Amino acid sequence: MRRRRFLHLLAGAAAVPAASPFASAQSYPARPVRILVGFAPGGAPDILARLLGQSLSERLGQPFIIENRPGAGSNIATDALVKSPPDGYTLMVVSPANSVNNSLYENLTFNFIRDTAPVAAIIQTPQVLAVHPSLPAKTIPELIAYAKANPGKINLGSPGIGTGPHVAAELFNMMAGISMLHVPYRGGGPALTALLAGEVQVYFPGTTASIEHVRAGKIRALAVTSAKRVDALSDTPPVSDFLPTYEANQWYGVCAPRNTPDAIVERLNREINAVLADQKIKAKLDELGGSPLPGSPVEFGKFIAAETEKWGKVVRAAKLKAE
Repeated sequence: MRRRRFLHLLAGAAAVPAASPFASAQSYPARPVRILVGFAPGGAPDILARLLGQSLSERLGQPFIIENRPGAGSNIATDALVKSPPDGYTLMVVSPANSVNNSLYENLTFNFIRDTAPVAAIIQTPQVLAVHPSLPAKTIPELIAYAKANPGKINLGSPGIGTGPHVAAELFNMMAGISMLHVPYRGGGPALTALLAGEVQVYFPGTTASIEHVRAGKIRALAVTSAKRVDALSDTPPVSDFLPTYEANQWYGVCAPRNTPDAIVERLNREINAVLADQKIKAKLDELGGSPLPGSPVEFGKFIAAETEKWGKVVRAAKLKAE
């Protein structure tokens, strides 16, 4: 009897580690969750983080707190993410900047693909080739002609070196054969403010942050960076109408630290996909000019890998270097 009881207890003890990830996922989250944003408030990553955080808070019954950590093209926030405990209580809204930085920075303390766990994609949006109304260009051909006639006189704003808007602009420069003076800011919000104030004449913001300003006539949309027109800006042509094969979409998703339990990653993935399926959220994203990107963590990981390869080629061809 003693031997039988001992074996029974041993079997029970062996089953605990196997069950614990499931148990932790079932009780997750038991306390507030941080969502890191690598840019200043007001830009598209911040807007989406707050929209997602509010919905997850309502669904899961715990606060999802947005924490902005701008700087170094989102590397400061990424460094904080990869150094956080892999327990699901620190997440990050990621973007093309994270894919670009792999090639842009030579001495990173982390490898984004190796050191993070893809959780879920959120949204894909075209960017807008937007100009200040003072710029005497109302079409892409007029912008290219003006840039060639006035080399170095167009200031190009961005949320930072290597961010999505920056590499989209560099791809445009390369394909159009022009050069605009790059002026980096500490996030999409400050860069958009600079365009509205006329400090810069050109910026490639996402539709999420810029569409209301376009509709109000505060900035002029010359083109969208998607392969086709978008419903939210149906009168605005794609850049590819003038520069064939050009395409540069913004995208956003959520990552966790590497080694976050699969059960928690899957739980978060299901909840985020459920948020994206909500009709009110879908309507809001449609108003912002974006398309939801539901899918599995594996699919999001493959997407990130493909984006890293694509923009690495642009970084090397344009000889971009982080300052």
